[in-house]
Amino acid sequence: MTMARIVVIDDEPAFRTLSAQWLRSEGYEVHTGADLDELRALLGRVDADLILLDLSLPPLFDPHHTLAALPEFTDRPVIILTGHGERELALEALRQGAWDLLAKPMDPDLLAVVIRRAITKHQLVRELNSLKTRMGRQHPISTLIGASPAMNTIRALVGRIAPTDVRVLVTGPSGTGKEVISRAIHDLSTRADGPFISVHCGAIPAELLESELFGHTKGAFTGADRNKDGLLKLADGGTLFLDEIGDMPLAMQVKLLRVLQEGSFYPVGGRTLETINVRVISATNASLPDRVASGEFREDLFYRIKGVTIETRPLDERPEDIPLLVSHFLELQAQGCGQPPLHPDSAAFHWFIQRRWPGNVRELKSTLDSVAAIAQGGIITLDDIALLYPDAREQAPARPQPAGDTLDAQVRALEIALITDALTRHDNNRTHAAQALGLSRQGLLKKIERYGL
Repeated sequence: MTMARIVVIDDEPAFRTLSAQWLRSEGYEVHTGADLDELRALLGRVDADLILLDLSLPPLFDPHHTLAALPEFTDRPVIILTGHGERELALEALRQGAWDLLAKPMDPDLLAVVIRRAITKHQLVRELNSLKTRMGRQHPISTLIGASPAMNTIRALVGRIAPTDVRVLVTGPSGTGKEVISRAIHDLSTRADGPFISVHCGAIPAELLESELFGHTKGAFTGADRNKDGLLKLADGGTLFLDEIGDMPLAMQVKLLRVLQEGSFYPVGGRTLETINVRVISATNASLPDRVASGEFREDLFYRIKGVTIETRPLDERPEDIPLLVSHFLELQAQGCGQPPLHPDSAAFHWFIQRRWPGNVRELKSTLDSVAAIAQGGIITLDDIALLYPDAREQAPARPQPAGDTLDAQVRALEIALITDALTRHDNNRTHAAQALGLSRQGLLKKIERYGL
């Protein structure tokens, strides 16, 4: 463990000198200042583990002024030092987030114990937060939301291929989460610490795509006033995600094929060969075999990028995923605005499940963002939805029946919606939710586990 860093703020030079000498003898790195402005400046340079802060500081020497500023610094322990013995000041310091308040002159033994406990707690919290971040990165499979057989298959496949370097082709309609799947593969791979670079092959004009991918040297063309690394170089050591690769111009397909074969390329206008180590994941909403047959896509490139193919399904074919996606997106929306998540009532949940979603998951998320903006009282109702979709109260148009066990999919979707609604209404109390649904608690728990709720 690295040496803990302590900042001492006191207007008395003698106190600063003596306390710094004592703290350094105890094994701490010490930085000192005389007022709140110097504290702010020190925290801009020093990642402090603890602050010793005198209560009466210049220019006002008003304890209440210091206490008012205290929340600005309490992302780490703050021990207040004071010559005042007033109980109200001590209580206010604790209310404002101080770790402890000690009266001057201080007992060195007591101060040593308080400092050790505060720093230990702070470092444990930092380690816990770091662990949570690492665990979140190690389990990005949780971003693949859904209880349908199609999503279960995708999660299983992603878990198996991610640790390898096999190339992946993700196919399926627009808005079905192809980039989310690709990011999960990257985050589960040995390249997780490297970059994930995404390029939309159909959104960049053909004449610019080569420069974007390969980079260019100064003077390579009009306007090239400096050397510029391309996306391939930026992705070195990580993953390059080629979205809508079916729209890539034929001339670029030839050059990309050479990169995939040789692992090297020349920047536009350059004579120095660049070598890279990149995993390529491609995605398309087009049928590449059809484009190969029509001459729009090179067959050799198709087989080079194909590797393992993951096929996403339209949302209309997996209605059982909708309740989970609704809850997930509303939770993300709440985190973004710092408020508790909204919850649809039963009628609103039914509308989301029954409505057709030609734009798939992307359209569902956009709709939820819009509805959440006008909902009131923490609940999304059918009246809220009807403000944006006047036909919401009408019978939903029949969903095109997907291939496979259609009845089973509809039953799963209804059960997930009813269970999610019951848990919402009963504040996630599973015993009360089970009673409302006419189930035993054990029966409800089995369904929660089965559907991944």
